[in-house]
Amino acid sequence: MPEIVQPQELPPSKGKGLKGKLIKFLLHFLVDLYLGLYRIGALLHRTIPRLKPDQKRCVLLTGTFHSRNWIMNHLGPMALSGQCRKIWIVCSFPIPETKKVIWICPPKWMRSLLGETPARLLIYSYVAVRHRPEIIGGFHLLINGLQAMALARFLGRKSLYINGGGPRETVGGGYLGNKMFGGLGKADAALERKLLKAVNQIDIVVTMGRKVIEYLRKEGATHPRFEVVPGGIDGSLYESRNIEKKYDLITVGRMGYVKRFDILLESIKEASKRMPSIALAIVGDGELEEELKDQAARLGISGNVSFPGFQTNVVSWLHQSRVFVLTSDSEGLSLALMEAMMCGLPAIVSDVGELSELIKDDENGFLVERRQPGQFAQKFVELLGNNPKLAAFSHAARQAASRFEIGHTAERWNAIFSAS
Repeated sequence: MPEIVQPQELPPSKGKGLKGKLIKFLLHFLVDLYLGLYRIGALLHRTIPRLKPDQKRCVLLTGTFHSRNWIMNHLGPMALSGQCRKIWIVCSFPIPETKKVIWICPPKWMRSLLGETPARLLIYSYVAVRHRPEIIGGFHLLINGLQAMALARFLGRKSLYINGGGPRETVGGGYLGNKMFGGLGKADAALERKLLKAVNQIDIVVTMGRKVIEYLRKEGATHPRFEVVPGGIDGSLYESRNIEKKYDLITVGRMGYVKRFDILLESIKEASKRMPSIALAIVGDGELEEELKDQAARLGISGNVSFPGFQTNVVSWLHQSRVFVLTSDSEGLSLALMEAMMCGLPAIVSDVGELSELIKDDENGFLVERRQPGQFAQKFVELLGNNPKLAAFSHAARQAASRFEIGHTAERWNAIFSAS
């Protein structure tokens, strides 16, 4: 079973006062509203007709995406499926032009008037009503998956929920998996039950790995059709290149609390006692960026750590690095990890979530207990100080990642669409 982060692991300053109560009320109201709309839709459409296997599907999706690369690794294989006719994706920023994919952004005036998320969901609903695609889906449960659930039922279509965050999208009411909970900061058992009830009303639930499905089934979500579809990667973009290695370690991700970059910096401090020149690149941005820079200065490792910020060409940074690292408290099947391994980077990661589906301990990387800087540091030194082992792990990492080539993932979508 996936390891679940406990409530006390959130920053103690979160979730106090009136703001937390207002957010709690709002989220209960929204989930109740969507469940109510679903029930009305179920009265209108008691059954959803199954499409013919040879009929190509149109798909409507929405989500809040911090990375164009992340969404394209999901959209690319879906669009490549022979069973897919067209995909509409409603998001807050343009995505690269892709065959069969039409992106739609809310107009600037609407985003200014309503806010990013309400404007996006309003346009999403409009597109659903106007085009009536066969499959209506959302990335992440709060609140895109809930909107997809209600809209699809109202229109007599199949609903799709793509879980990219693992159990934290529902555990404790989703307080670890959605930034709307920034003022709540503690678990809500009643909201968790409502979210699990909502998952049970969705037709197709796609996860990045098997452990999320085990968790959802254990918690009573038995109605949906569960499918494992990790993102698909175009391997030609990640082929080995003869580039100077500037960084011993690299991590890629948004600088939020769940990534535990604070633990990573403490690990670098420990490792620097034995490898004074150890070099780390943290690629990404986020709300904790300045705090992490201050921590690096306090630890005396500012010279060991680079903060290049958000990068559109992450691959070039991976090729400049030797080993990928994740110190997260929670992960799904990380696309950043898949991309790094495709570049031939072995990985040292927390033994959480779906990461063990990619990392085989002491074969293509190491699995490390969470929040143990000393253990991470020990593995850094062990791997970086042994060139033969590093080369063997690199080869094994590339082989393990090859099963996530875009063509293999497209075949998974073929099967899902044919059975919908």
